[in-house]
Amino acid sequence: MAPSRLSDIADIALPTTKSTSATDTVTTLPDTPASSVGSRTFGRSIMNTSLIESKFLSHPEDLGVVAVGFSGGQCKPGVDAAPSALIEAGLLTQIRDELGYNLHGHDTVHLYTDLVPKEDPDYRNMKNPRAVSAVTKKIADQVYNQAKEGRLVLTLGGDHSIAIGTIGGSAKAIRERLGREIAVIWVDAHADINTPETSGSGNIHGMPVSFLTGLAKEDKEDIFGWIKDENRISVKKIVYIGLRDVDAGEKRILRENGIKAFSMFDIDRYVFGDVVAWVGKEKLTKNLHLGIGRVEGYGSQSHWLAKAQYRPDFDMEALGYMGGSNLP
Repeated sequence: MAPSRLSDIADIALPTTKSTSATDTVTTLPDTPASSVGSRTFGRSIMNTSLIESKFLSHPEDLGVVAVGFSGGQCKPGVDAAPSALIEAGLLTQIRDELGYNLHGHDTVHLYTDLVPKEDPDYRNMKNPRAVSAVTKKIADQVYNQAKEGRLVLTLGGDHSIAIGTIGGSAKAIRERLGREIAVIWVDAHADINTPETSGSGNIHGMPVSFLTGLAKEDKEDIFGWIKDENRISVKKIVYIGLRDVDAGEKRILRENGIKAFSMFDIDRYVFGDVVAWVGKEKLTKNLHLGIGRVEGYGSQSHWLAKAQYRPDFDMEALGYMGGSNLP
C-alpha cells in the first residue's frame, strides 16, 4: 500500500511490515474486488435489511437510542440541531419499520441544560471544561444503561466531544458484560486526539480520543476526573479511516503511539470496503463502537445497521462515497 498524502502521518499511520519509513514496503490490503464487499456493490447500493447477527449481542433485535443536542465542545452553534434533523428526516422510523429493530429509549433530544454551569472558566487550555465533562458523564451513563442489556446503541449527535460519553459508556458495559475491551473504528476527517496541551483552539471536540485512551487525564472529578480505566480504550484498539486534516500535535501523538490510520488518499485508492476488510483481518474489531464524525451523503435510503462482520456497518452513500468519488 502506497504512502498516504497526509503529510508525514503516512508512514507512521499505515501498518508496516518492517519499518515505518515511507519508502519501505507496507502491508497490502486484502485483495477484495473493488466492485463488491459483503452484501453491497459500490456505486449501486445493494441494500441488506437483515438484523445484525452477533454473538456479542444478546438482543440483536433491539437498538438503544440516545439523542444528544449539545454543542459545548466547540464555540459555534448548530451541531446541537443534528439529532432533531435526523429524527425529523425519518431516520428512526426507517430503522424501526424497514430494518425491523425494536427501539429503546425515545426520540426526545436531550439538551442537558441543567448540567451546564453558569460560569465555566478555561482550565488547562480547555474551553467549557465543566459543561463538557458533566454532559459526557451523563451520556456515558445513558449509553451504559442501554449497552449493558446486550443491545446495540445508536447515539445521534453533532459535537465530537460526546464520543467521550458514547465510547466511555460502551467500554464499561462491554467489560462488565463480556469481560472484553471494545475496539473503535473512527471514520472522520479529523483525528480528534489532541491533548489539552497540544490543542491550538482549546475546543474539547478535538480531544475526545486523548481522554478515552488515557493520553489526557485529569484528577478533578468535575473536569473529566470521572473517566476511569473501565471507560477507557487502548491505543492499540483504535484505527482511523478517512483522515485528511490532522494537526501537527496529533501527528506526533499518532506516531509515538503507533496508532494505525488510513487517509482519504488511501480510501480513494483502495476503496472503503478494502480498508475495513484489512481492519477485520487485524482482529481489531471484535467489539466495536463506530464513531462517525462526518456524514455527507446522497442516500437517505442508506442504513447504518446492515448485516456484516463489523458492527455497525453502513452503505457508501452514507459517507458521500459514490462510485469512487471523493468526500467533499
